[in-house]
Amino acid sequence: MNVVEWLSTRGGIAHRRDAAARGFTPDHVRAAIRAGRVQRVRAQWIALAEAPADLVAAASATARLTCTSLARRRGWWIPDGATHGIHLHVGPNAHRHRQDAVLHWSAPLVDGGERILTASVEDALAHIAQCFDHEDALAIWESAIRVESLDIESLRAVRWRGAACRALAGTVRGLSDSGIETVFVVRLSPWGVPIRQQVRLAGHRVDVVIGTHLVVQIDGFAHHSTSADRSRDVAHDAELRLRGYTVLRFTYAQIIHQWERVEQTVAAAIARGLHLSPHDRARRA
Repeated sequence: MNVVEWLSTRGGIAHRRDAAARGFTPDHVRAAIRAGRVQRVRAQWIALAEAPADLVAAASATARLTCTSLARRRGWWIPDGATHGIHLHVGPNAHRHRQDAVLHWSAPLVDGGERILTASVEDALAHIAQCFDHEDALAIWESAIRVESLDIESLRAVRWRGAACRALAGTVRGLSDSGIETVFVVRLSPWGVPIRQQVRLAGHRVDVVIGTHLVVQIDGFAHHSTSADRSRDVAHDAELRLRGYTVLRFTYAQIIHQWERVEQTVAAAIARGLHLSPHDRARRA
């Protein structure tokens, strides 16, 4: 295996010490660079032309991807309008920086060493707490918990440095199936009505149950698009109604861009007692 083939197995970019450990001498690496098969990224990194641009940017800044840049790479939910520029984690005494990047200057919570181009999950979450308001940050944290299968108690045991991080660690529940579900629950939580998430009813999970009998299903940004999925959803909604539940469905766009209408609809349903069981509604009539 030559250095080009080896780089391709490592995502297209690697630290020169890792190359040396694999048996590629400095002469091998320099020959590949002179031949145009490999490019040098600062002094310590080598990369293929097709290497991910975000990792190359991190290497060129002697930094690590963090915040929304890491979130995108790992598949966490990110709200509309999130900054699309690259977010980099640099040490508190770093001298080099990029004008086109959002820089997070801090000592790492978890230091993976100089050969790592991505911040730890914990550091990325801390930087997200700095970049977003509580609602959006909580939605991203919930998504990270789901995607990374994080243990809630372990997350709370992290020695978070900021009040925003500690507040988020104390709030997350790890129940949301999507970021937009978290936004919905956060906005309704102050109402004082019992809210449960990811409850199994009539053989399938539903997103949110308000009270005991008001079901809210949230069709996310990348919701099911096939006719089979839609038919299944309609059949499940019908079964829930036969069992005395009221089912409301909202889209991503409605929750994000038409929240007042969503809020009014839910408030109207609660005012009519639709969050109560049929028996309780009849008793209160």
